[in-house]
Amino acid sequence: MVCYSLDLENPAKSCKSRGSKLRVHLKNTRETAQAIKGMHIRKATKYLKDVTLKKQCVLFRRYNGGVGRAQGRINPYMSFPCHIEMILTEKEQIVPKPEEEGAQKKKISQKKLKKQKLTARE
Repeated sequence: MVCYSLDLENPAKSCKSRGSKLRVHLKNTRETAQAIKGMHIRKATKYLKDVTLKKQCVLFRRYNGGVGRAQGRINPYMSFPCHIEMILTEKEQIVPKPEEEGAQKKKISQKKLKKQKLTARE
């Protein structure tokens, strides 16, 4: 018989689960369970799908010693110890060239600019 540490308040709307002989690590499983603890089921499934797609990460709060080699990262998870890699690539965009007639402005000194303004007033 399985003994659970908590009796459920409403067994009709709750579920219990147990796994034996699973090939998972205790530390990873503990941190994943703590990450989704208290979330609604839709939010938790969306979060776990984002983790598998490497859009979000599971934070390691307790067992965070030696969680991978991530010294030089620059991403939103900079201060959080986690298992994630982000590879960014820049898309090439073709910048349209300006038309030659009015695109290039000639450099005019301030003296010449003042003379032009004075002649325009007269």
